[in-house]
Amino acid sequence: MYQTDMYEGMLAETVMIPGMNGDLINAYFARPLGPGPFPGMVVIHHMPGWDEWYREATRKFAHHGYAALSPNLYFRAGHGTPEDVAVKVRAEGGVADDQAVGDMAGALAYLQSLPYLNGKIGVFGTCSGGRHAYLAACRIPGFTAVVDCWGGHVVMAPKDLSPKRPVAPLDYTADLPCPLLGLFGAEDHNPTPEQVALHEQELQKHGKPYEFHMYPNAGHGFFYYHRPNYRQEQAVDGWQKIFAFLEKHLGAPA
Repeated sequence: MYQTDMYEGMLAETVMIPGMNGDLINAYFARPLGPGPFPGMVVIHHMPGWDEWYREATRKFAHHGYAALSPNLYFRAGHGTPEDVAVKVRAEGGVADDQAVGDMAGALAYLQSLPYLNGKIGVFGTCSGGRHAYLAACRIPGFTAVVDCWGGHVVMAPKDLSPKRPVAPLDYTADLPCPLLGLFGAEDHNPTPEQVALHEQELQKHGKPYEFHMYPNAGHGFFYYHRPNYRQEQAVDGWQKIFAFLEKHLGAPA
């Protein structure tokens, strides 16, 4: 716990990391100063893009003692404002799951190479990033915990599958090797409470450790303080649950 006489410092910068097929992509990296050891976090951005909220979230994890890395999953779409790049990616039908998984594996490998980590690395995401975080945890060996915040399209009907998204993340549940924290809004339409219930049934079927919290009076994206869907009480409680979950499974930050 923080004491007022403690030294604090943080490094935050853009770095280049190898992603899918060794392609170099940019990523935002933040970590506390000091010798560590620190737990690690891969921070996966949402459909609106690799935007300011995600750089803030990356620094928030660093502030709480994590070496945090947020890869730009839209790097190959070119550069511009996050909003413009996101529009281009949406027009192209989003990024392919295999490509996203390759980039997230690169982010995990980057953190694993750092000498000041404690060896435990989690993955976090909201919206499409929550879906990608769940995919990463199921398909990439090495994650210790996963946080899925209102990830849509984890449960998918056959008609929603496509060449870019050929398998519903739900179908990888048997391969999930680590504990899962899920935060959802009761008024969300993607995922709906019914889809969250299906996800929960699949986790129970395979005996997977998980915590799900469904917040009343909250819809999609209730952490986003700069949007009308922000819900202060639910967001504060949600962040508290995230850091309690991570401390339990990744160890107390140095």
